[in-house]
Amino acid sequence: MRLDKAYRGRFAPSPTGPLHFGSLVAAIGSYLDAKHQQGKWLVRIEDLDTPRLVKGAADDILRTLESYGLQWDETILYQSERNGFYQAAFDQLRATHLLYPCTCSRREISDSTIQRGQELIYPGTCRNGRISDKAAQAWRLRVNDACITFNDRLQGTIAQDLATEVGDFVLLRADNLFAYQLAAVVDDDAQGITAVVRGADLLLSTPRQIYLQQRLGFAAPAYMHLPVVVNAQGEKLSKQTHAQAVSIQDAAETFFTALIFLRQQPPVELRHDGVERILSWAIENWQPDKLSAISG
Repeated sequence: MRLDKAYRGRFAPSPTGPLHFGSLVAAIGSYLDAKHQQGKWLVRIEDLDTPRLVKGAADDILRTLESYGLQWDETILYQSERNGFYQAAFDQLRATHLLYPCTCSRREISDSTIQRGQELIYPGTCRNGRISDKAAQAWRLRVNDACITFNDRLQGTIAQDLATEVGDFVLLRADNLFAYQLAAVVDDDAQGITAVVRGADLLLSTPRQIYLQQRLGFAAPAYMHLPVVVNAQGEKLSKQTHAQAVSIQDAAETFFTALIFLRQQPPVELRHDGVERILSWAIENWQPDKLSAISG
């Protein structure tokens, strides 16, 4: 992991709607971790999944980040402009015979996929060259017998047997869009990211990304997965759970609330100060170890 290099972190929202409190917490956590270590903080707009994009959401997210004092240090990267780089990585993997086409429909996958807890495990239906007359096909990466173990800075040691807990996973979708796992890995390497701080909802994606990094010859960043914010029903805040957009007008109060969620114990007198002073205190006093008792 790249802890021995100059710190380069990132926040990578998908513009499927405005920034909600859960995403803001992840942004603040990643920003504070970078700035407390005198590092760089980058913003990447993950706008590959075009069917889910909301017009104007990317600009709205950026304006919201600015209103909370979260200013990025380098030019914003848009994944929609980087298909050539994903194609090059895809071709590199294909040349090593690690990829195969999959013609399974959503119904077939749903009917045949093994479920372990909340994880769906692809059983390898097309791995050995299934005969099909379907034109649309996805491309999957063989995981073989890979077992991935890494040390999360907050969640501790995480181990995952990809074959039994994930199965071969998609890198290129049937609609010809590159999958999140491939794009994130390619961009983290391209941007020289040394530390990834994000929500624990992505914790179990990390072994897949590390496996891809190994196959592509990339160095792995250090990872820290923050607790996710949930609603009264215990559901992760998201567009699907009707999470409300954070307010620009109440930025200072919302920032203070985010620090409380992150167990940073800001002084009560900061509650009515401006964003700039709250941010300055938070950078100086950032202590992620206070979160160690919180499960993702």
